[in-house]
Amino acid sequence: MENRLKAKYENEVRPALIEKFNCSSIMQAPKLEKIVLNMGVGDATTNSKNLDEAVEELGLIAGQKPLITKAHKSIAGFRLREGMAIGAKVTLRGTRMYEFLDKLINVSLPRVRDFHGVSNKAFDGRGNYTLGIKEQLIFPEINFDNVKRVRGLDVVIVTTANTDEESHEMLAQLGMPFAK
Repeated sequence: MENRLKAKYENEVRPALIEKFNCSSIMQAPKLEKIVLNMGVGDATTNSKNLDEAVEELGLIAGQKPLITKAHKSIAGFRLREGMAIGAKVTLRGTRMYEFLDKLINVSLPRVRDFHGVSNKAFDGRGNYTLGIKEQLIFPEINFDNVKRVRGLDVVIVTTANTDEESHEMLAQLGMPFAK
């Protein structure tokens, strides 16, 4: 079974991008490389159960097991030691990446309160897009009753685009709801 968003990219979006940006080859057209979900759990320094909850929720959202991230250096002000577990991340590629993006665009983002579209300015200059989500409750896999603490997460969409303009065009054609 082929993914709906991937089929849309291959059949509609890529040919339009090739035409718009005068690409001489299919391989020059910008495409999605990976999506990284990152959840920082600052209160894991005092209570390690918080990290376990975050890892479990991130696993449900992404559909694969998260990697626990550790602190690179000690910061006394935050009571942080080098090597302490302080977050979790997941890197999605291939089919899972397209499934997640499809779910994000069509199910999760419309569930955000007072949603007027995502920012047009969150590109990094190299064609990658970063989106901050304030609460994990917008994802359909998270059961509202089992959530002890509302946490946010970062979604980084990494593309092969050379410019922000190419990346913006590709994401817009895939259905990303940019603010007007």
